[in-house]
Amino acid sequence: MKYSVICIGDELLIGQVTDTNSGWIARELVPYGWEAAYVKIIADDASDIADAIDEAMNKTDVVLMTGGLGPTKDDITKATLCDYFDGELVYDEVTAQNVLEVVRKRGIKLNEYTRLQAMVPSTCRVIQNQVGTASIMWFERDGKVLVSMPGVPHETCTMMQREVIPQLLNHFNDGMHVEHRTLVVSGIIESALAMKLDDFESQLPEYLHLAYLPKEGIIRLRLDGHHGDAALLKTEMDAAVAQLHQLLGSLIIADGDKPLAAILGDALRERQLTMASAESCTGGNIAHEITRIAGSSEYFTGSVTCYDTKVKINQLKVPQEVVDKHTVVSRPVVEQMVQGVCDLLGCDCSVATSGVAGPGGGTEETPVGTVWMAAKVKDRVVSQVKRFPGDRDRVINRATTEAMLLLLNLLKKE
Repeated sequence: MKYSVICIGDELLIGQVTDTNSGWIARELVPYGWEAAYVKIIADDASDIADAIDEAMNKTDVVLMTGGLGPTKDDITKATLCDYFDGELVYDEVTAQNVLEVVRKRGIKLNEYTRLQAMVPSTCRVIQNQVGTASIMWFERDGKVLVSMPGVPHETCTMMQREVIPQLLNHFNDGMHVEHRTLVVSGIIESALAMKLDDFESQLPEYLHLAYLPKEGIIRLRLDGHHGDAALLKTEMDAAVAQLHQLLGSLIIADGDKPLAAILGDALRERQLTMASAESCTGGNIAHEITRIAGSSEYFTGSVTCYDTKVKINQLKVPQEVVDKHTVVSRPVVEQMVQGVCDLLGCDCSVATSGVAGPGGGTEETPVGTVWMAAKVKDRVVSQVKRFPGDRDRVINRATTEAMLLLLNLLKKE
């Protein structure tokens, strides 16, 4: 099944807001064998919206729209859709009650603009938005479907998962069974991984497909399968995954589509160990990633954001003479930091980072992007230095990933 995505909003075109909805939609629909024909970003303009719908309806069976459904005068998508599908705006009591309930839960007062969210096109089927006031509208014409959703990513993602995707799959049921498996790989670059798996891919049956999804030091391998025979598909998928394990061995750090922080958490939980972080250049980002995982309090004791050298010396007990001799961006300092944070917070394991995230602060010996990191598991300490290209955010994110991988790899030797 091919679909198209139309994202509406002047703020998207001028770069004030970044479109994340289209990427999220694609990631959610790929496992079901659905293919995005194209994504289009357009202004809050009635003629542009109508033209985009014409093009999308001609090329695809499903059109997914986001944006332009707010209560203010610049949000014109609802009225444009009403005209396009030959309807009129009518007051819907069920929608009104839903809006009232959403507003009540937020603890705010219902105003006249928000009350107007209960006006919906007479030619649509309303899917009540459980997390926002803008209704989701389902239109059908000539066997094709257009679903209009809010531009707020939280609302779109939540309601896509709860209602829109299940209803689309039911509406376009083609009798095909779909399976997908994900393996998380580290320690190899994408091109080298592709070369290693060249023969494997060439021998896959036509109903199986392998995708490479690289992100900041790790690669997710996603195997998708589509077949009318569910039992055959499962057997083939199991065999393919087993072969990938045989080919890649320890390069695979997890089965399943898990964030790195969750993989690290699983490794700590399995070994009944606790950890902390001592962060200079990453500024608490490691702690942030770890505590995003539900249940991380079982193994994460805390973090020291030691941005100032005095904190390294006073709280983490890094000797002044070590700093003077080697500078704060050095192997001896980060190795002292992992020991210091373990002593301070009473944990079994730790990671530490110290570097130059930029854009300034670099020297000839320690250019921007240089990050020293260390990991400690019980009495074992390892350290490494990396030089990351890119801006400040990229350096911080890469250092966060590499530090967690350093600890994960050390844990695997336990």
